[in-house]
Amino acid sequence: MLYVITYDIPCDKRRKKVADLLEGYGQRVQYSVFECYLNKRQYCQLQQRLRQKVQLDRDSVRFYPLTAHTLSQTEAWGEPPSFQPPSSTIV
Repeated sequence: MLYVITYDIPCDKRRKKVADLLEGYGQRVQYSVFECYLNKRQYCQLQQRLRQKVQLDRDSVRFYPLTAHTLSQTEAWGEPPSFQPPSSTIV
Protein backbone atom coordinates (compact mmCIF):
# COMPACT_ATOMS: atom_id res chain seq x y z
CA MET A 1 0.00 0.00 0.00
CA LEU A 2 1.15 3.55 -0.63
CA TYR A 3 1.49 5.79 2.42
CA VAL A 4 2.02 9.52 2.39
CA ILE A 5 4.00 10.35 5.52
CA THR A 6 4.40 13.92 6.71
CA TYR A 7 6.12 15.40 9.70
CA ASP A 8 6.64 18.66 11.52
CA ILE A 9 9.67 18.47 13.79
CA PRO A 10 11.15 21.70 15.19
CA CYS A 11 14.50 20.19 16.25
CA ASP A 12 17.01 20.06 13.37
CA LYS A 13 18.77 16.99 14.76
CA ARG A 14 15.58 14.92 15.19
CA ARG A 15 14.19 16.15 11.87
CA LYS A 16 17.37 14.97 10.08
CA LYS A 17 17.17 11.55 11.75
CA VAL A 18 13.53 11.13 10.74
CA ALA A 19 14.23 12.23 7.14
CA ASP A 20 17.20 9.85 6.89
CA LEU A 21 15.06 6.98 8.18
CA LEU A 22 12.21 7.73 5.77
CA GLU A 23 14.60 7.92 2.81
CA GLY A 24 15.28 4.23 3.41
CA TYR A 25 11.57 3.44 3.01
CA GLY A 26 10.37 5.71 0.23
CA GLN A 27 10.79 8.81 -1.87
CA ARG A 28 10.87 12.37 -0.63
CA VAL A 29 8.36 14.44 -2.62
CA GLN A 30 8.61 17.64 -0.55
CA TYR A 31 10.82 18.69 2.35
CA SER A 32 8.64 17.06 5.01
CA VAL A 33 6.60 14.68 2.83
CA PHE A 34 7.46 11.14 1.74
CA GLU A 35 5.65 8.57 -0.38
CA CYS A 36 6.36 5.02 0.74
CA TYR A 37 5.12 1.73 -0.72
CA LEU A 38 5.01 -0.56 2.31
CA ASN A 39 3.62 -3.93 3.17
CA LYS A 40 2.15 -4.46 6.64
CA ARG A 41 5.45 -5.69 8.13
CA GLN A 42 7.41 -2.74 6.72
CA TYR A 43 4.76 -0.29 7.92
CA CYS A 44 4.89 -1.67 11.47
CA GLN A 45 8.70 -1.70 11.42
CA LEU A 46 8.82 1.91 10.21
CA GLN A 47 6.40 3.06 12.90
CA GLN A 48 8.43 1.29 15.58
CA ARG A 49 11.67 2.88 14.36
CA LEU A 50 10.06 6.34 14.12
CA ARG A 51 8.77 6.10 17.70
CA GLN A 52 12.39 5.91 18.83
CA LYS A 53 13.29 9.14 17.01
CA VAL A 54 10.37 11.51 17.66
CA GLN A 55 9.14 13.24 20.80
CA LEU A 56 5.37 13.07 20.67
CA ASP A 57 4.97 16.03 23.00
CA ARG A 58 6.90 18.25 20.53
CA ASP A 59 6.78 16.57 17.11
CA SER A 60 4.03 15.61 14.72
CA VAL A 61 4.08 12.68 12.29
CA ARG A 62 1.09 11.74 10.11
CA PHE A 63 0.47 8.62 8.02
CA TYR A 64 -2.03 8.72 5.15
CA PRO A 65 -2.76 5.34 3.53
CA LEU A 66 -3.89 5.54 -0.08
CA THR A 67 -6.06 2.73 -1.37
CA ALA A 68 -6.12 1.73 -5.03
CA HIS A 69 -9.33 3.76 -5.37
CA THR A 70 -7.96 6.97 -3.85
CA LEU A 71 -4.58 6.51 -5.55
CA SER A 72 -6.29 6.47 -8.94
CA GLN A 73 -7.81 9.87 -8.10
CA THR A 74 -4.51 11.47 -7.09
CA GLU A 75 -3.31 14.48 -9.07
CA ALA A 76 0.26 15.71 -9.27
CA TRP A 77 0.89 19.14 -10.74
CA GLY A 78 4.21 20.49 -11.89
CA GLU A 79 7.53 18.85 -12.42
CA PRO A 80 8.53 15.83 -10.37
CA PRO A 81 10.45 17.03 -7.34
CA SER A 82 14.19 17.20 -7.68
CA PHE A 83 14.97 17.52 -4.03
CA GLN A 84 18.34 18.83 -3.00
CA PRO A 85 18.85 19.12 0.73
CA PRO A 86 20.24 22.43 1.96
CA SER A 87 23.99 22.45 2.05
CA SER A 88 25.55 22.25 5.46
CA THR A 89 28.93 23.31 6.64
CA ILE A 90 31.05 20.83 8.52
CA VAL A 91 33.72 22.33 10.72
